[in-house]
This record gives sequence, structure tokens and C-alpha cells, in this order.
Amino acid sequence: MNPKYSGRCLCGAVTYLATGKPIVVAQCHCEECRRLSGTGHTVGAMFSSNAVTVNGKLGEFRYSSGKDSEVTKAFCANCGSPIYGKNTRLPGHLTLTLGTMDDADGLNVEVVIFEREKPHWDQLGRDVTSFAAQPDWKPDD
Repeated sequence: MNPKYSGRCLCGAVTYLATGKPIVVAQCHCEECRRLSGTGHTVGAMFSSNAVTVNGKLGEFRYSSGKDSEVTKAFCANCGSPIYGKNTRLPGHLTLTLGTMDDADGLNVEVVIFEREKPHWDQLGRDVTSFAAQPDWKPDD
């Protein structure tokens, strides 16, 4: 059976469907991915471009990588959710962001790239308080 992975942006204007197992699931700590996500990393699942159908209006941002390739980041033109990235070094492939998938059960990070750039704060310490849902907490004035 061929697994299917559907996903969407925050506002729902962009949707996608990927068919088949991803080639790899990667976590990236490069500066560009950190700035794109606003966090310490991104996590994505790479698929053959032929296995993915995207619907909706996308915006794109392109930049040159340190390996002299062109990287394209595609995002919802309405809400800005990052949908996928692609790189001219890997033609015919794109990497969907796991955070936009409706159900990423069974997908686990297999590789970490740019680990040397991982910020010290991109981890949970033993003393970090966790809440199962949005707490009623408010800052002290």
C-alpha cells in the first residue's frame, strides 16, 4: 500500500498531497531554515516532485546556497506558512514541511544537517515546564 500524506497551510488556501514513502526526513539547523521557521530548525520530508500535487497560490523566495545551488522556498501567498523547499542540486525533488502535514505519524527524523549551527536553546531542558494545552498563565505585571 502506498502511503499518502496530505497537508495545508494555516489558512487552508494551499493544500497538497504526497504519495509514497518519503526519500528522507531531515531536520536542518542552517541559518536560512532557522530564519524561515522563526525557530531553531525546520523538519521536512523529501519526495520526488512527481509524487506531490500542490493546489493554491504560492509565493516563492530564492537564494544561493553555500554549495553554489539555488534554493527555492515556497510558502502560502496568503498566510505565509512554509510549504516546501527545493534545491537545484537535487532536481526533481522537493521537501515538504512536516508542520504542515495533516498526519505525520510514522515519519521520524532520520538525519540532522547543519548540526554545527544548532543554537544552544533549541532543546528542552529537564527543568522546563510543559502544558498539555494552552495554559491559563499570564505574565506577572
